[in-house]
This record gives sequence, structure tokens and C-alpha cells, in this order.
Amino acid sequence: MANLRTAMDALFWDLDIASTQNLDGCAKAIPGDPFPLDASRAGKALRVQQLSFVGNGFPLGIIPSISPTPFQKDLGSFSLQSLLLRPSFGDWWLGLAGQMRPNKLLSNIKREIFSAFTADETEIPSVKNVTRHVFDQSLYALALCTHIPITSNSSLYLSSEGHGERKGCRNKLLLFHKLPYHDITLNAAWPELFIDSKGRYWNVPESISLDCSSIISDSGLRYRFGVHKNGGKPQAVVNSIDSDPPAALLPGVCAKAAFSVQKSKDLWRQEETDNDLIIKTERGKFWRPAYDVRLKEPHASISTIVGGTFGAWLHGEDKISNPASGDGDSIPSSSKKRSPVFADLFGSLCYTFQHGKFRKPYGDMTRVDARLDISSASAFAKNISRVFSHSSIAHQDNSASLPRLSLIFQQQVAGPIVFRADTKCVVDSPWKNGLQIEDFIYSLSYSLRLLRSGKVVAWYSPKRKEGMIELRVYEF
Repeated sequence: MANLRTAMDALFWDLDIASTQNLDGCAKAIPGDPFPLDASRAGKALRVQQLSFVGNGFPLGIIPSISPTPFQKDLGSFSLQSLLLRPSFGDWWLGLAGQMRPNKLLSNIKREIFSAFTADETEIPSVKNVTRHVFDQSLYALALCTHIPITSNSSLYLSSEGHGERKGCRNKLLLFHKLPYHDITLNAAWPELFIDSKGRYWNVPESISLDCSSIISDSGLRYRFGVHKNGGKPQAVVNSIDSDPPAALLPGVCAKAAFSVQKSKDLWRQEETDNDLIIKTERGKFWRPAYDVRLKEPHASISTIVGGTFGAWLHGEDKISNPASGDGDSIPSSSKKRSPVFADLFGSLCYTFQHGKFRKPYGDMTRVDARLDISSASAFAKNISRVFSHSSIAHQDNSASLPRLSLIFQQQVAGPIVFRADTKCVVDSPWKNGLQIEDFIYSLSYSLRLLRSGKVVAWYSPKRKEGMIELRVYEF
């Protein structure tokens, strides 16, 4: 089924969205925004681990990606990433990842050669002039990270990365501790990169969150609670953005808790048999497992998740500085107002249909997931009341008041290669906007049978004009 955990995870500050803007390959979703596409979730494996594994399938371990830079357009969108060093000492390891944008380098060298041969005196460009472009620091980015095991159930991850075309470094800390039925996570970043539902990036100077999450029980109950702190004024990554920063990113301390109940029912299912696992040929018997254990059984099912969230801003600001005044005064912003105490309900309903067992070389897997999401029941109820009351008053922000319909289509291309298209649509009233496409991501994945449910995914987002190659394990 489509990942129903996205509904709860999107309400907190720790949902990682796959992004090419950082060398660690992720940015944080903004709490309160509509649920993101499942395909946009970042892989659970650390980016250094992904580069180490995926790099084995590329020449010299160099992995391409498409990453537009908002700071210098001449750098181009094409970039190359590679794992430069990864010494390990038992469970402790250190990693150094690098990135290069070759577009500006090639353009500068081409311009250097062209100008030399078109001058009055033809002379070959000196090595000094060429190497000057090679050592241009704006072409490169480096990330140094380390994983330190503390106990058998806890670990510490530290990272720091710098980009030549940007000022300062981005530092992160992740402390993880596993309990018998709960996971405790401490996340800290300065600055932290967030991405909103419109694909825009925001930098928060300081972001710290402490979160406790339960594992899902046999009854389908899951809960989590935590405390989050934002420090400093959020800044848009692209300076041309003149909209106000999201309210959830304004400075303050927020305590939040959420719960959910998840249920699933099969309408029909063709279970795996010994005849599926073992095939007989003239050469004998051979073991033939599915390329992905989560796609091994044709079925049709309905699943749902219903939950609630509540919390309070213990300390914070609900106003922003007015740059037009020039005197540093602060004015309240209607789009920024946030209630000191809040509570809401959310829910998702999903239908899944799969044909094929994903074992044969061709035509053995076609799958469709359709999921309807309501991220805020209170905002949705207010929107419905306006429709029946024929109110002409426009509400300030309808991003959470409208349901979203997510459609996921997967088709086996050949062997372990699968094409996938994720589409998210806004469901509005027929006499207004109707059904509008809000986001779209398409990808190609190569399932790794030895990992049972692992795959290498190459995705591209036309909305963000980004694309990268990731390793994803047991994520569906």
C-alpha cells in the first residue's frame, strides 16, 4: 500500500524529503503543509552509505544528479557526487563526500581557448590560466560526517558541509536511541533546510527537536510526542520570493503529540506458494523469489489511517519584522498568526490493486495506489460550511482545507526495472478549480533481489527541476 505513515510524520519536524540542495540528500518538510508525495520521501540510509553502495555501479564511483543552484546560475544544474574517503574502525566510520558542478568549468575553459585563438596574436592559453578555473571554489562542495556507536542501542551522527558558492557551513547532529517499543531521536541543525508544499526552500538558523515514537502495535495504534525549537528568522533560499515565511518556522518552542490508528483489509489476495518460489526446468529445480518481497503477491486492498494531533507553543513569536518600515518595527501578519494551543484530526484512505507477482522478466507487475488525504479536519470542515452557506468570504489559507488525491502507478519494464509515476491532485469543488495537479514525480527503480526489498531509484521532479539517484531499503 502507499505509505500511510506519511500522514503522521508530516505533522512533525523530522520528515525528510529527498533533495539535491544538500550533500546529505534531504530537507525537512514543514509541519502543517499538505502531505508530500510518497516518492519525495528521502531514503532512510545515510547519503554517505548510499554513495558507497550505489557508486559501485558507476564509473569511478561518480554519481550524477540534477541540482539547480539559486545562487549562481552559471554553475548550471548538472552536478557530480562521489564518496572520496570512508575509513572505518569497527562500527565507527568517517566519511568525506564531494560534489562538483562541471558546467561552469567547461564554459570558462572553452571561453579561454576561444578568446586566445581569436585574438590578434594567436597563442595557446597558459596552464596557469586554465588551472585558475579548475581551482574555482564555487564549483565544489564537501561534506564531512561520522557515525559513532555509543551503545548497542544508541548511536551519534555528526556532519558538516560547505558549498563554495554559499557562505557558511551547514552542521547537523543526530542522536538515536532504540528502546524495546519506542525510538528516541534528537535532531539538531544550524541552519536547517526546509521545503514547503510549493517546492520553495527556507533556511532556519537553528532547529532542534527531541522526539519519541512508538512502534506500530498489533491493533494498529501508533503515537509519538516531542519538543521542537526554532531559533532565528527563517530566510527564503531564493531572494526573489516575496512571500512571508511559514508560521511553523518562526522562532519558538513547541510541544506536540499525535496518535494514529491504521487498519488494512484485503479484498482478495493470491498468496505465495512453493510453486512460485521453485520452478522446474530441464536442467533441474531453481529458486525464483520475487524481485521485491513487498510486491510478491497480487491483491486488492483497502487501508486507512485516522489520527489526531495536539500541542502548544510554549514560547515564540507570531509576528515578523516589516522591512518596508526601515525602523525595525514588527507588525503582526495575518498569515503568520498561530494559536498558542492547537488540536486537529487527520486521515487517509487508500485503495491498492496489483496484478502480477514480479518474478518473470516481462509483464509480471502492474500496480495502482489511490490515496485520499485530509491533513486538517477542522480546515476541511470550515471549507465545507462555506460551501453550504454560500459564503463569499475568502479564507486566508486554503492549503490545508482541501483534500489531496495521490495516485501512484508502477509498471515493470524489464526484469527488476520498474517505472513509477506519483501524482498529487488538489480536490476542489467542481464549480471552482475542480481537480488540479499539484505535484508530479516520475522515477525508474532497479530492485535488488539480494536485499529482499531494496532498490536503487533514479527520480526527477519537474516542479523543483531536481533529480537524483538514491538507495532505498524496505521503503514502500
